[in-house]
Parts: sequence; structure tokens; C-alpha cells
Amino acid sequence: MYIVQIASECAPVIKAGGLGDVVYGLSRELEMQGNSVEIILPMYDCMRYDHIWGIHDAYKDLWVPWYGGKIHCSVYCGWVHGRLCFFIEPHSGDNFFHRGCYYGCDDDNMRFAFFSKAAMEFLLQSNKRPDVIHCHDWQTGLIPVMLYEIYKYHGMDRQRICFTIHNFKHQGMGGAEILQATNLNRAEYYFQYHKLRDNFNPFTLNFMKGGIVYSNAVTTVSPHHAWEAHYSDVGCGLSHTLDIYQDKFSGILNGIDYDFWNPESDRYIPHPFNKDTLEDKIKSKKALRDRLLLQDVDKPIIAYIGRLDNQKGVHLVHHAIYYALDKQAQFVLLGSATESGINAHFRHEKNFLNDNPDCHLELGFNEELSHLIYAGADMIIVPSNYEPCGLTQMIGFKYGTVPIVRGVGGLVNTVFDRDYDTSKPPEKRNGYVFYDTDFHAIEFAMDRAIGLWYYSLEEFRQLAIQGMEYDYSWNHPAAEYLKIYELIRA
Repeated sequence: MYIVQIASECAPVIKAGGLGDVVYGLSRELEMQGNSVEIILPMYDCMRYDHIWGIHDAYKDLWVPWYGGKIHCSVYCGWVHGRLCFFIEPHSGDNFFHRGCYYGCDDDNMRFAFFSKAAMEFLLQSNKRPDVIHCHDWQTGLIPVMLYEIYKYHGMDRQRICFTIHNFKHQGMGGAEILQATNLNRAEYYFQYHKLRDNFNPFTLNFMKGGIVYSNAVTTVSPHHAWEAHYSDVGCGLSHTLDIYQDKFSGILNGIDYDFWNPESDRYIPHPFNKDTLEDKIKSKKALRDRLLLQDVDKPIIAYIGRLDNQKGVHLVHHAIYYALDKQAQFVLLGSATESGINAHFRHEKNFLNDNPDCHLELGFNEELSHLIYAGADMIIVPSNYEPCGLTQMIGFKYGTVPIVRGVGGLVNTVFDRDYDTSKPPEKRNGYVFYDTDFHAIEFAMDRAIGLWYYSLEEFRQLAIQGMEYDYSWNHPAAEYLKIYELIRA
């Protein structure tokens, strides 16, 4: 099958979050299962050009209709760790992708509306006719609209679209100017409730809603998150739209790249290990303590890796630090804050705890250190307020690091409580789960995990091994996506 992925990110060349990992990992696995996959991306000035091999001109004169005229673009082609990628560079005074950033501009809606238009024009003019176009998040939400309202009348009537939503919080909004710019026009048509009109603002077009309405299949990144988006406020105002189109909406759990996250071959840890040699994990624990100047004592290490923001349950992260220290555990944090107030708060905590031999807070992100923390920690907390999929707990499993998570989103689909989960037999349980957002809830889960480590280390190691036995590679998600592709082609 010939598949084209269209997205605003692809790791590691363009990565602002989990979206980039998904686009790369899914594309790689689809190719390994015998499909032809190409990826279309914006050509940002700040992307990692050192991760592109053999970059060359692919299409020099791409003219993209825009308002009443056309914008000239160049399309470059190169390989990103084996994936064939096309990068669209517009030559325009708007400098859509020469901003020194991926997102965060006042005209992001217009920037990605143009990218969507340019991607469709590239497919049309270069005579590429994929079986399936797979679009990702609001940045490409207008592509299904354009295909079925414009491009199917120009020789692209056999293409089918799968639209994956990674984060319902960001939906992409715009006014009639978006229609004029992209030549969709007909404001009275698209501003209808059953088309692109936002569910709560009658004067606004919603890109993500357009993607849901017009695509052949809609997915999100875990089965439980699909349920949450449909039946709770996690859908951020799109629950009714998802209800209307529930027959084409589903959740497919993301995977992780075991070539990159694998303690048997990880170049960032001092000694390889697997579930049969889990005792060698102690060498990474010792290296982690040496690296962060923690005292080498007989205590468990609890870790947090991720953004410091309200989505991630930052109030529970803060509480967990002091609760772990009070319960004779060590705590390691690696994360950066997205808000100045949260950043200032954790800088204060870092200064306050700087001389504590059982705690280290690393504010920022360090790829090498993250691998060492996964390998050296005994437990990892993921106390998110909402979590569409979550990769942290999956990586933790692979490294024998027992997760302590809040029961939301993809965390529900991957972590099964050792003491209370009735959906799995004891030998298939792999971590600890709590559900409320108060301090007592996370304390109870941490108590059980720390208590097992202290009073029955062999049972704790067996729990870690049970987590390592789970397969959260891209193999299964790719097979699920292929089923969807075949269904919508039929």
C-alpha cells in the first residue's frame, strides 16, 4: 500500500513533542510491514538538518494558489534515518516557516493552512496518488476538507484520509480569511454547524472539527482516551461532533521505538541488561547516583521525566518529591516548565533541595540523562491530569522501572495495578494506579510501591520483569492502522 503521512513534525528532525515520535515510528513500522511510505513536512529554518541525509531538489516550481494569486515553493527530498521525507519551502514575504520556531506564532492558523494547501498541491502537481493520506492534528485538519471539496475534482477522487488527533486541547481556529486564502471560499457553506463551524463560537472555523467531519477515519492515540474524548470534557468541546461520527472514530495505542529505547543496546547506560539479567540494572543505578551526586545507600529511586505543566499533574509531582523523601526513598526529576510561574516554583525547590543527598532536580531536558534515569530508577511517576497516550510508562516498562500512574487516557490501557486490577491475573500486572487528583491518592500508590521494594525486593523485581514482558513496540499499532487503511479503501 502507498501511504503518505502529512504532519508538522517528524522526529528527530522536527520534534516538539510526542507527535514527531509517532510520525517517525509509525512510518518506519509500516515500511517494515511491506508498505511504501512518504512523509510531507514544512521546511522550518530551525529543524535539525544534521538528521537529513542526501537532501536534494525534488520539485523546484511548485506554485500554490493563495488568495487571488500563487506562492512559489520549492520541495526538497531527503532521508531521515531511513524515512523518505519531502520538505516544502515557500518563497514568500510571509516567511511561514522561517520564524526560528515550530509553533507559537500569532498566525499559526494561516501558516498551517498554507502548509496543508501546499501539501495537496504537491501531491496533485507531482502526480502522486497515494492509497491513503494520513494527517495528524489540527495543523493538517483542512487537508480532508480540501481533498473532498476541491482536489477530488482534479484527479484525486480515489484517495482516502485517516485523521489522527494527538491532543484535543489545540484545535486550530480561524475566520473567513482562511477560506479566502485556501480558495475554499463559500463562507455561508463552511460556517454551517455540520461543516467547519466551531461548536461554541459561531464566528469561528475549527480546523480539527473539519478533519473529523471530512476524513474517512478518525483516530486518537489510545482506546481509553477515545472514550474520554467522546464522553467527557477531555474532548474540549468536540464530544458532540465525535458522537455524530462515532462509527469512524477509534483509539489506537501509540508504540515506542525499541531500537532507541532498549536497555540491551542503549549507548547511554553503562551496562546492558534485559529481563533475564535485571540484576545488572544496579550498575545504571550506581552510575545515576554518581552522575547526580546522590548518596549510594540502600534506598529505591523514584523518578519523574516530562514537562512540568498542569496537564502533567505538576502539583502531584511536587508533592511526590517530599513524600518520597519522607518515606526513605530518593527522588530524581528531569523536566522543563512551560509556564514562568511553574518554572520559578521548581527553581526555588531546586535551590532548597540542592544539598539534599537523596534528591536531584534537573530543570531542562537532556536526552542522554533521560536514558540513564530510566535505566537507574526503580519507579517512575506519571500523575497526569490527562494523558492521551503516554510514552513515559512504556519506556519505564522496557527498562524495568515500575510505573506509578494516574488512571487516565493511555495510562489505563498500559498499566495494570499489582494489587487491585481485576482485568489481569497477578502474573500480568505491571505497576500501580491511582485515580483521584488529591495527595492521598498518590501517597497510597507510592506507599504500596515503596513498601514492596523494602519488604519484598524479589516480588518487586518480579513486578518489574512482568512489565518488561509487555510489547509496546509499533508492531501492533501499525497492524491496527493497516486494518483501518484497508477498511476506508474498501
